[in-house]
Amino acid sequence: MAGLGMVEKLPLKDDLIFVLNSGSSSLKFGIYYRGASDEEALLTGSADGIGKSNGTLNVRSSAGKSLVQREGILESQTDALATVAEAIREHIHAAPVAVGHRVVHGGPNLLTHQPITPQVLDELRSAIHFAPLHIPQALSLISSAQSLFPSATQFACFDDVFHRTMPEVASHLPLPQRYFDAGVRRYGFHGLSYESLVYHFGARLPTRAIFAHLGNGASLCALRNKVSIDTTMALTPTGGIPMGTRSGDLDPGVIVYLLRMEQLGADEMEYLVNHQSGLLALSSDESDVKSLEARARSDDPHATLALNVFAISVRKVIGAYVALLGGVDLLVFTGGIGEHSDYVRSAVTNGLEFLGLTADKIKIVPVQEERQIARHCRRMVGQPR
Repeated sequence: MAGLGMVEKLPLKDDLIFVLNSGSSSLKFGIYYRGASDEEALLTGSADGIGKSNGTLNVRSSAGKSLVQREGILESQTDALATVAEAIREHIHAAPVAVGHRVVHGGPNLLTHQPITPQVLDELRSAIHFAPLHIPQALSLISSAQSLFPSATQFACFDDVFHRTMPEVASHLPLPQRYFDAGVRRYGFHGLSYESLVYHFGARLPTRAIFAHLGNGASLCALRNKVSIDTTMALTPTGGIPMGTRSGDLDPGVIVYLLRMEQLGADEMEYLVNHQSGLLALSSDESDVKSLEARARSDDPHATLALNVFAISVRKVIGAYVALLGGVDLLVFTGGIGEHSDYVRSAVTNGLEFLGLTADKIKIVPVQEERQIARHCRRMVGQPR
């Protein structure tokens, strides 16, 4: 492993915040310090393809210099975290004062970003049924981080907190009241991404905005006066528009049909809608948009169908949100697909000028979830900017 160099520019020991952004099969991370006006990255990286034979782990300095490169199977996110912790010890020689965790779902009772206490962990355990694919993974990562960084305060930053501003007309699903009382409601996700966009635009964010976080997981959010008033994901991150391997919204009759005709159990149904659907199913075997675009250029009808279904789904939501907002002043694309796919953005926006969506109202902004988590942790740690 190579060193960071320029040791004299490293921040003080009590300045470092370690951020862990856990995805379904990936782990993004960064070490941040207090810059002149914002959180600055000292070290960043990602582990991708966790649990697969072609997994990769990369750690980079703020200058983009490779510090760690590892290929092959990473058994789990905790395996990846152990390697990252070793890199931190070798290259930074200082322990973080705080560790910030992206937690996808806080359940009905965890309503704010907050320090991780035994009570918070109990609440997360009791909310596993709201996000059985995500919360157990988050709990495991928190436990590992507590062991690896015992002197650091651990914080949970919840992906659904941003959407707590939604009115009841958006959060209340059309089911009997007892289900709403039990926590079955629209929560919405990608909130840390949307928060980072609000921060990015600051006072320049107009009254009526639509944010589209398009990646392997994808959602849209309608904002009025900088707060969420509606979003596409609902009780879980499976809802809304089709995604890489997730179905998005389905006619409930489809679920009933599969339960009745194929005798699927709950676990089998969950696996189907989360791992075997979306672009993967529509294209027959591919969820990566860059690969689908290459196949579509070669006149592959399955790839073309998958991309068109995805783009039209996004386009339909934009139209609905323009109606909800009474117009639109800004449309922002973020996430891997939103930032890098001209094909998808063009398929989504071409012809929407009649809604007032002219080119000057459409922006592309890189996703900044890790930096946003660092901002929250800095505030909660009590270190002034």
